[in-house]
Amino acid sequence: MKRFLAATTAIILLTSVLAACSGNTNSPKNGATNQPGSSSEPAATDKPKEKVTINLWSFTDEIPNMTTKYLQAHPDANVEFKTTVIATTDGAYQPALDQALASGGKDAPDIYAAEAAFVLKYTQGDAADYAANYADLGLDDQMVKDAGIAQYSVDIGSKDGQLKGLAYQATGGAFIYRRSIAKEVFGTDDSAAIKNEVGPGWDKFFDAAAKLKAKGYGIVSGDGDIWHPIENSSDAGWIVDGKLNVDPKREQFLDLSKKLKDNGYHNDTQDWTEAWYADMSGTGKQPIFGFFGPAWLINYVMNGQVKDTNGDWAVTEPPTGFFWGGTWLLANKDAAKNDAKKAAVADFIKWITLDTSETGLQYYWANGTMKDGEQGTKDSVASSVVMSKSNGEVALLGGQNMFDVFVPANANASGKNLTQYDESINILWRGQVREYTAGNKSREQALADFKQQVKDQLGIDSK
Repeated sequence: MKRFLAATTAIILLTSVLAACSGNTNSPKNGATNQPGSSSEPAATDKPKEKVTINLWSFTDEIPNMTTKYLQAHPDANVEFKTTVIATTDGAYQPALDQALASGGKDAPDIYAAEAAFVLKYTQGDAADYAANYADLGLDDQMVKDAGIAQYSVDIGSKDGQLKGLAYQATGGAFIYRRSIAKEVFGTDDSAAIKNEVGPGWDKFFDAAAKLKAKGYGIVSGDGDIWHPIENSSDAGWIVDGKLNVDPKREQFLDLSKKLKDNGYHNDTQDWTEAWYADMSGTGKQPIFGFFGPAWLINYVMNGQVKDTNGDWAVTEPPTGFFWGGTWLLANKDAAKNDAKKAAVADFIKWITLDTSETGLQYYWANGTMKDGEQGTKDSVASSVVMSKSNGEVALLGGQNMFDVFVPANANASGKNLTQYDESINILWRGQVREYTAGNKSREQALADFKQQVKDQLGIDSK
């Protein structure tokens, strides 16, 4: 979930058993126990069954922290977790994970996490052969259907029809807008009505932008706010048949970004900057109507930035379906070779990704009840079944049940246009788009320079 905030200034290696760290005392029973019998017979012994150790690798402490709740919910589980957390700072996580998977042995990762920016490398790309098929763990397609898992998550986690990874959090995107501005400009803040004002399609979105501008408002903070809906609604990804492909919908980002800037429809901010955060709190150059994002943007970014606008927000379905971010859980195929470890690994993964009961991870996650007696953060989860029976009312959204919007948002997202090179290519692309909209380059030169950069830095020719 907070993968976008996960980078830290140092690499953290945690190799202790999480159950011990958290104060959980699931220790083995005392070794020998005398049994009644003749003094001439040796005393019977009741040796404790050896715990199964699961090596868990992640780039944040989010999944490792889940093990505490898992052990609480499964007091009879004969398992302990040895965790390794390496931040994605400076690209440190992937090389370390790759080396550990290649080396194998008893210290190899049994379960490992991959985020959206690089997950395809591990589910479909260069490192996919290390991952076990979920079916080989006993986690079959029917379980996925019964849980109502968002299809984009399944598509991203599958190779040749075999599921290798699932996310526990769903990151389908919505349009997050200011209620007070909606009432002034459109006469209502009703989610269904605003959905039809800003979409479907970009033509209606820009019609709304013109209406907002006439009242002194920008529709979004910066061009980055529309990039994720454009990127993840394209028909094809950056790489097709081994060559760079610029999908027409992604190329249109050049034109839409320039239209935003030339008409003053945004504040020309860049995401993850102070100016972007200021627009969330209503203190930017001009008041901003909305942002595009999943539930995590509301919970973990806006929630700390909105200040005086808290409660003045709502969510509606966006002009086009998209997702942004997410963390997928994979199992090492070698873990499936040992029956005891296979069973332990499968049970933990099932509890996180497929369990729809009120004692499954996703129910706790959706309702913010991970800690007993505390109301924590509510989040959109992969299972529509879980969200349909959960309370998604959020104070920042004026008490709106955000699951009413995020269930269809998750269903409308596509996971078929990703490649394992997206993270690197997106940085180059967005840089060239900003050069064009700033007037430093022509449209044709920006496109040509982008293609050359991809070739020079990644060795990928254009179609």
